[in-house]
Amino acid sequence: MSLTLTPTAPPLRVEKSGAIRVGKTRVLLELVIHAFQDGAAPEEIVQRYDSLALSDVYAVVAYYLMHKAEVDAYVAHRDTLGDESERESRRRNADLGDIRARLLARRSHNA
Repeated sequence: MSLTLTPTAPPLRVEKSGAIRVGKTRVLLELVIHAFQDGAAPEEIVQRYDSLALSDVYAVVAYYLMHKAEVDAYVAHRDTLGDESERESRRRNADLGDIRARLLARRSHNA
């Protein structure tokens, strides 16, 4: 009996925003890669993100190991975007705190 080998694309999809999701889930590639880099086995990753299929996680890890430089560059870029977004969110929240303080001061002044 012979086995027919056919290439299989990794279970990854790129969204319009540039984010890469795993399988048919909303789980981001960088979450799976960070978990793997932190020492989690594919079975543990599936426990963390139960919408993932174990076979998809193994395929993503295999893809990562074969394309480590490219995936690491992508993950680093996504981490930078996340850091920038977090800084912007904190700045906006600080601005809202200032507005709230001014409104409360105005309210107590008018009372």
